[in-house]
Amino acid sequence: MSVDGTVTGETVTEEPEQGSTVVLTIDSKLQEVAETALRNNIEKIRNGGFSGTYDAQGGCVVVIDVKSGEILAMASNPDYNPNAWVGGISVADYNEIREKNSLFNKAISGSYAPGSIFKMVTALAGLETGAISITERINDTGIYTRYRDYQPRCWYYTTYHRGHGNLNVSGAIQHSCNYFFYEVGYRIGIETLDRYARYFGLGLKTGIELPSETAGTLASPEVATELKETWSAGQTLAAAIGQSYNSFSPLQMAKYIAMVANGGNKINPTIVKRILNADGTESSKTEINQYVKEKLGLEDEQTEDLTFSQENIAAVLEGMRSVTEEGGTASSVFRNFDIEVGGKTGSAEVGSNVNAWFAGFAPFNDPEIAVVVMVENGGHGFYTAEVAREIIAEYFGMNINSTEIQEDNQAINYVETIQ
Repeated sequence: MSVDGTVTGETVTEEPEQGSTVVLTIDSKLQEVAETALRNNIEKIRNGGFSGTYDAQGGCVVVIDVKSGEILAMASNPDYNPNAWVGGISVADYNEIREKNSLFNKAISGSYAPGSIFKMVTALAGLETGAISITERINDTGIYTRYRDYQPRCWYYTTYHRGHGNLNVSGAIQHSCNYFFYEVGYRIGIETLDRYARYFGLGLKTGIELPSETAGTLASPEVATELKETWSAGQTLAAAIGQSYNSFSPLQMAKYIAMVANGGNKINPTIVKRILNADGTESSKTEINQYVKEKLGLEDEQTEDLTFSQENIAAVLEGMRSVTEEGGTASSVFRNFDIEVGGKTGSAEVGSNVNAWFAGFAPFNDPEIAVVVMVENGGHGFYTAEVAREIIAEYFGMNINSTEIQEDNQAINYVETIQ
């Protein structure tokens, strides 16, 4: 209608229809703590807050319920403020976000060499196939000499010019003994190793309800062929300690750690708790999964169903408990902590960077959550463990003060070179 009252046109409108309500699994407070702890940890590493200084370039953290697979928190750094898009984002703000690569979700889209936090896969594959036993001790002499043309050294030998000595599987996890896992890798072979790794979801998309998830890469002769390279016996040894072509997302690693903690039971990571429709009904999980598969072009996971001896699981978990106890690589972080934690540190040298990992679960005797932290060029896995500590403290309502953690001179830091 014009100013003089003349009708100039007609518009037919429809009453808006209420949409569905998506309820997420994310715990808002835990998410806040995860983002803050990760950001502070990266800054601490950059500023030399530990014994070494590294130009940490970012990182991520995933917190998962070990029984249900629900994602309780997931953070990627550098991050951005989504409010910048309200009312239209400025060119300057958008360019800054792009320059920092803040839109890249490292937790689901990034793929990183796992290093030592992969070793529990090798341990379980060896135990379940009978290649090793819980009580067998393997003597780490420092240099693995089974092959004439490839004789890798345990990281301990590189640093101290001697081996770890005789270790069982729990001790090998506690001390992250490469030599022990070289021998296990030799005994089981790459096909068996990959069979167990795939069961834990490594090298496969998890099917989480988010776009741009990576499948990662599981080291295998087939991958070598695709790259026009030759698979060798040495590649099997490297794969057994999380090296070779192995490269996975932190979300995949969180799923794997949660499955180890829950006794080897499969879980499917999810961020959708439920969908409430406008008519009062609730979408079934089957409907949600089918919709997600169609939208994201996902296929059903084709992995062999495996069962695990709980005695073997217990031996592996005991090794992880030792990591956070006196003398373990993360012991100073969890000293006097009210919750007993199982964990594993890892430091993987890739090119000029040393990516730092910590993977853990709590409480030890009845696991509820698993936490995986990865910092790009973070130096040592020990450095990232304090992020997990703060998240675990928040989850269990401990409300501890964020005290400064001093590096334990008795705890051994190590870096593994990706070969």
